[in-house]
Amino acid sequence: MKHSRKILCCALLPSLTALSLLLLPAPANAQSSGAAAAAKSYQVDVDASKQWVDTKIDVHAGAKLHITATGTISYPDAAEIGPQGQSRNFKDLIHQYAVGDAGRGALIARLGSDEVAEPFLVGASKDYVAPVANRLLLGINQSMKEAARAQGVFHVTVEVISAGSTAADAALVGGPAESVIAAITPDLLAKIPRRVADPDGNPGDMVNIFIVGTESEVTNVFTSAGWVQVDKTAKESVFTGLAATLEKKDYLTMPMSTLFLFGRAQDYGFAHAEPVKVVMSRNHLRVWKSPYVVEGRPLWCVAATHDIGLERDERNNGVTHKIDPAIDDEREYVNSTLSSTGFVTRRTHVTPANPLTEARTATGGSFHSDGRILVLVLRTGTKLAF
Repeated sequence: MKHSRKILCCALLPSLTALSLLLLPAPANAQSSGAAAAAKSYQVDVDASKQWVDTKIDVHAGAKLHITATGTISYPDAAEIGPQGQSRNFKDLIHQYAVGDAGRGALIARLGSDEVAEPFLVGASKDYVAPVANRLLLGINQSMKEAARAQGVFHVTVEVISAGSTAADAALVGGPAESVIAAITPDLLAKIPRRVADPDGNPGDMVNIFIVGTESEVTNVFTSAGWVQVDKTAKESVFTGLAATLEKKDYLTMPMSTLFLFGRAQDYGFAHAEPVKVVMSRNHLRVWKSPYVVEGRPLWCVAATHDIGLERDERNNGVTHKIDPAIDDEREYVNSTLSSTGFVTRRTHVTPANPLTEARTATGGSFHSDGRILVLVLRTGTKLAF
């Protein structure tokens, strides 16, 4: 009997040992998850004399960052300013700051060195989810002239809370690779007019972009890329401009003229403009919802041009905006800004059977093109799938 109990105890010993290990408290430095194991922290100094500082931090799509900052900077005409920036005043309305509604001297950031990358306010603290994979840059919300006279440093800590998905990088960085979109057929292309028209029926700008998505998906991708929806009427413009001025914000939503496609005025107008120059120069476009559906979602038609100044309107000898005649550059500007958001899942360029390569606008200005139309298919839903 004693021999049997001894055998039983020996048999149970490994199980009891394993159970005791499970009941022991975990070491204080144990990682509780893969995300925690991936957490890293970086220290970066942002000198006030620099417009942008390369952090040397490459982030993956979906990476979760926690950014904090301390320190002060100063200008000859201002007291010390913290990372949140100086309170805006009316003088700020005549400056061209990267983040228009942020205060002078605020800490800002963007993903990528490309000028189409949309800057955002960091301030003293910011939780941020990277929509695409790219290099993180930190900067100061100031003009080049102000940077030359600025002093001080912001001390910034960038914590990578979650590394994001390397699998999503190839599809999102800079936008997806071009691929055939079978639903954009020659028959569909033949149904869509090559040009829009003014109220008198005079042919005008070229239809140079198609977007596939719901209305909320379309407005979201433009907003995420830094485009603003313009005012629809001059009366609305007066009120918006006055409100923006009273709130010390840049007024960028100046209305654009009404043009027609499918027998009706544009559904939306969007602009990507620099403060101060908005009257003379801005990237702008008009958007119409077409009567056609692609892969179960509406097809939107876009006419995009770049205002570069003023010229004589040949219809009435008045003054109108002059567009950059190389309108393909504006098409690709839209391509770059929207694709940088991570909301574009597929894209391509198509050439219709009757490509428009050279023409004049309704006001008499000339333009030229390779005749291709950009097609962007948006991610389903208005949020990134991270």
